[in-house]
Amino acid sequence: MSLNLNDKKAVVAEISAKVTSAQTIVVAEYRGIQVSHLTQLRAKARAQGVYLRVLKNTLARRAVEGTVFASLASEMTGPLIYSISEDAVAAAKVIYDFAKGNDKLVVKAGNYAGKSLDKAGVAALASIPSREVLLAQIVGMMQAPVAGFARGLAALAAKKEAETA
Repeated sequence: MSLNLNDKKAVVAEISAKVTSAQTIVVAEYRGIQVSHLTQLRAKARAQGVYLRVLKNTLARRAVEGTVFASLASEMTGPLIYSISEDAVAAAKVIYDFAKGNDKLVVKAGNYAGKSLDKAGVAALASIPSREVLLAQIVGMMQAPVAGFARGLAALAAKKEAETA
């Protein structure tokens, strides 16, 4: 279905708004993917807070024009699905994890904060733990010395108690 000029302007405006607040954009070729699989991908993306959309490449190029994601325009050829997220890792993780289980979805390229990523770069970005996991790891590292000190004091107290008894 072809869009008229006003519809095209609305789509470009919508995508431009998403791009201005985004940290990561990942594009993947979806040629031959079943509708049911695409529906599953959309549900996973929605759950992770990722904006996922199939767009005309010319409209996507216009939306990223003049932004830090402008270098991605050269990769916008063929039937592509665009994954856009404010979270640095979410867009890459959703697309890459789904592509591992579905060979019809091929990760093509990505862009993180103005830096172009190839397929390996997207895979590396997708392998980074989520923000919540990283925060939990930091808290664990901060608690480790205190917990070790407390165990040492408890062992010393138990030893002194055993000596006096």
